[in-house]
Amino acid sequence: MKLYRFLSEEDTSAFCHKVTDALNKGWELHGSPTQTFCQQTGVMRCGQAVVKEVEGTYTPDTKLGEH
Repeated sequence: MKLYRFLSEEDTSAFCHKVTDALNKGWELHGSPTQTFCQQTGVMRCGQAVVKEVEGTYTPDTKLGEH
């Protein structure tokens, strides 16, 4: 099955670490990263989609972060 996750975080090194961790666990980048400004908090946020092929059958109970 193919899994999909969208990682997001404030525009700090924490975002880069989150994406790097996913890449080192076998996830692959999917599409371009995004960036947006949250007017309520005054913070820039980044996002990146990642995908991964794994064995099994998808169900809504699948724990994406555990793969």
